[in-house]
Amino acid sequence: MRVCIIDSRAILTIWLFHFGLDVDVLDWGSVLTISFLPEPTEAPDSELLSVALIGPDEARRNSIAAALAACPKVRTHEFVSYPATLAELPRMLDQDHDVVMVDLDADPELALKIVESICDDSSRTVMVFSARTDHNLVVEAMRAGAREFLVLPLSCNELAKALERVSIRRPGVRPKDAVGSFFVFLGTKGGCGVTTLASNFAVSLARESHEKVLLIDFGLPLGDVAIHLGIAAEYSTENAFRDIARLDTNLLSTLLNRHSSGVYVLSAPAEFPVTAVNPEQIEKLLAIARQSFDYVVIDAGSRIDLMNSALFDVMGTIYLVTQIGVSELRNANRLISQFFATRGRKLQIVINRYVPQNMLFDEEHVHKALTRTPQWKIPNDSVSARRTRNTSTVLMQENSPISNEIRKMARKACGLSEEEIPAKKSIFSFFGK
Repeated sequence: MRVCIIDSRAILTIWLFHFGLDVDVLDWGSVLTISFLPEPTEAPDSELLSVALIGPDEARRNSIAAALAACPKVRTHEFVSYPATLAELPRMLDQDHDVVMVDLDADPELALKIVESICDDSSRTVMVFSARTDHNLVVEAMRAGAREFLVLPLSCNELAKALERVSIRRPGVRPKDAVGSFFVFLGTKGGCGVTTLASNFAVSLARESHEKVLLIDFGLPLGDVAIHLGIAAEYSTENAFRDIARLDTNLLSTLLNRHSSGVYVLSAPAEFPVTAVNPEQIEKLLAIARQSFDYVVIDAGSRIDLMNSALFDVMGTIYLVTQIGVSELRNANRLISQFFATRGRKLQIVINRYVPQNMLFDEEHVHKALTRTPQWKIPNDSVSARRTRNTSTVLMQENSPISNEIRKMARKACGLSEEEIPAKKSIFSFFGK
């Protein structure tokens, strides 16, 4: 109940506050009026953001809770301790929370396990907060699945912006006719770096868009996406095509691996595939993938034998990856003139390992060979590429010329400005859902 007092009689005001009434006071001379005002209308539950706050440190938890209380349309449920075991997490978080905020500092090792467990078992967005800005801790939180790394002390404005990003990407019921965009990486020759570009593009796309991203390895018979990302895949495209008659979104989900970046991966088979694949099977797999994910990224290797399949449908964007070499430019010219002449903006040419001072041909000859201006030029950094490949990490974890250019590609692909607005040091925003 809310009460409006028109006067300056402090005793009555204090008395009403004592009974927990919401009081408005107006001083209009000697006239005393008390009116009962209707309760403020609360936002519907569908518009509220439910936040679970887990923090054993009372002072730190209270500071976050106070900042949350200042954010509109947020409902907070506080937990004063970590669960005794990870098995207790489902019971502890039995309510339908949209966001779980975890204090890292009280017990970093346990807190990271909690984050990883939540991310593996649910679609909740996990944020972590810490008074430390240690790079290793940030990376570990990212790998565990956290979307935001909040550094204390945290202002209400910074927290509100983080929650706003969550609200924008809150999962909802996907319309039946909604299909995700898809991007195909095709090389003009083996060894052009298609897998490196496709894998890192998918990771960056998930991070920049905050949407669900699926990476499919069609680099048969020896696809390397799983190796690049350090994934030990039990299932692959071979399983999908073998059971293509009963393939649906549920079956597809059981065949996927989730990378630490948040990207889902359908790997190429570890052994030589035995199932013959036809265009109808590829079309069905791609259709189901697009129903389940906002973005689908395809590593097509140099599979020009799939040109007549749905992978190269006019609705998708093709990134034709080449290098400045005689055979690569010749193949690019043949592909562009014979297969992609009518694709227009849906075809984007990527020159990989670009070193202007060491080019065999000048820009004019390259443009003539490609029949158009390349949209992307990925700098050559063989040391970084080899290191990340050998350690099964992604280039996007580093700030390098290669990662910056791939990030620009991903941002443009999801409709953002190519130039990223520098983030404040106090907040680290990670990957998609």
